[in-house]
Amino acid sequence: MKESNKQYASIFEMDGIPKFSQALPLAIQHLVAMIVGCVTPAIIVSNVAQLSPADRVILIQAALVVSALSTLLELFPIGNKEGFHLGAALPVIMGISFAYVPSMQAIAADYGVAAILGAQMVGGVVAFIVGFGVTRIRKFFPPLITGTVVFTIGLSLYPTAINYMAGGTANKDVEGLLRYGSWQNWLVAFITLAVVTGLNHFGKGFFKLASILIGLIVGYVVAFFFGMVDFVNVGTASLFQVPQPLHFGIVFEPSSCVAIGLLFAINSVQAIGDFTATTTGSIDREPTDKELRGGIMGYGFTNFFGALLGGLPTATYSQNVGIVTTTKVVNRCIMGLTAIILLAAGLIPKFSALLTTIPQCVLGGATVSVFASIAMTGMRLIMTEKMTFRNSSIVGLAVALGMGISQAPAALQTFPSWATTIFGRSPVVVATIVAIFLNIILPKDKDLASKK
Repeated sequence: MKESNKQYASIFEMDGIPKFSQALPLAIQHLVAMIVGCVTPAIIVSNVAQLSPADRVILIQAALVVSALSTLLELFPIGNKEGFHLGAALPVIMGISFAYVPSMQAIAADYGVAAILGAQMVGGVVAFIVGFGVTRIRKFFPPLITGTVVFTIGLSLYPTAINYMAGGTANKDVEGLLRYGSWQNWLVAFITLAVVTGLNHFGKGFFKLASILIGLIVGYVVAFFFGMVDFVNVGTASLFQVPQPLHFGIVFEPSSCVAIGLLFAINSVQAIGDFTATTTGSIDREPTDKELRGGIMGYGFTNFFGALLGGLPTATYSQNVGIVTTTKVVNRCIMGLTAIILLAAGLIPKFSALLTTIPQCVLGGATVSVFASIAMTGMRLIMTEKMTFRNSSIVGLAVALGMGISQAPAALQTFPSWATTIFGRSPVVVATIVAIFLNIILPKDKDLASKK
């Protein structure tokens, strides 16, 4: 019996195959932590783009499949491990990212899903280039800049959460139960939020980890009794279906490509933080240049080809990084099992169709805390640097201009439509450009001190 155990690797080692009985619950733990965040951007985009029920299922299905394939590439790279390779070979989970949601909403409303996917392919190329020269480009994106961008992303998502909590502006039924702003929507949303918040602060172990998922389930049950859930699309969905390449088409709309491409550059550098947190928190070392280069280039590669499958932009998932650093479980096969389960779920349209039945008020109640967490993550990044007058000016002006312009859409009405798409519909692009520009031209604090 002892000899047979020797064939299994430790869950605290990156390489080797652990016991399935050990790997499965740990893999499910990662799945529970990321599944809601993985499908929610696809649901939001499908609502903005007003896709048909069948197309919504396909978009969610593609999100699951592409997230799984992206994770597998990062875990088990392609190429020569000692030389050029795509993938980090680090224990990370990839999923559809909220960072792109504000810009994707604007693009979906103006040009449709095809323009998002076209811009994503351009973004994939940008990420690939950033990965290739990551050691040189990294200096332009200190925590002050990436923190400002992440903080702005969180702020810009708040209206989406509130609109969803109120029932979604597109939802209205004959009896008025789904009417925007109805008390039923707010009641269900706050019940969902209360469960998520309660479990986050008072729950332990699985209940704390799965707080958002459990909140969704509770809210879903309450919404069902209010007559807000319709299972018609689940009944008509098939049991098995592979992703449909180019189903939504590919459109390279210039302004969309600029907006998404810039975000890809930022998120490529942001991924360095997740890779670094993973290695320093679990195996007590910094990631190597090869790991960073391979990880970011793999990120670009999977986003380029993921767009062909209809999958939205992916990124490293910080919540799963947190699990790795807390448990010290770094075996890549465990995360690989998570990806395989995610892939299987993506090949079952009935599962994707079931996700489309989640009422928007439930989704809003569950995700408002996620968006708040994103904003506070950005704030923590900002506060890693001393808040001097210079740094305060950079953060304050970048957020003010980004949020201000997006909240006053008529301010750019005399400009061409492409300018409105790039600068007026999502605050993230303006905040990013302003933050980078000011960080370059404003004198460093030490320079000011020397002049005195």
